[in-house]
Amino acid sequence: MSTFLIVLILIASILMILAVLVQNPKSGMAANFGASNQVMGVRQTADFLEKFTWGTAATVLVLSLLFTVFIGTKAVDTDLQGVGEAVEVVEVPQAEAPAAEAAPVETPANN
Repeated sequence: MSTFLIVLILIASILMILAVLVQNPKSGMAANFGASNQVMGVRQTADFLEKFTWGTAATVLVLSLLFTVFIGTKAVDTDLQGVGEAVEVVEVPQAEAPAAEAAPVETPANN
């Protein structure tokens, strides 16, 4: 299951990278040519690419959280497996500690 989630995360990441690289920059030198792009109907393509980018980002986020939850529960199950068999409970008798006698504390008033 973890391998499957990793593959899905990688595919979504690559798609997001490609979607970002295909988009036209909104500022800089290419922004001067933006008016010609809107006249020719590229605006709807830009809207689709922006929505696709947000969708792949959300997909990567959700898959990463699922992967973290899945790995976290799997790691705990593996770490605790057989703990009850490996640990032997030994009771150690506790000796009573002798009461410590209070040593006189020297203060400046006693000198």
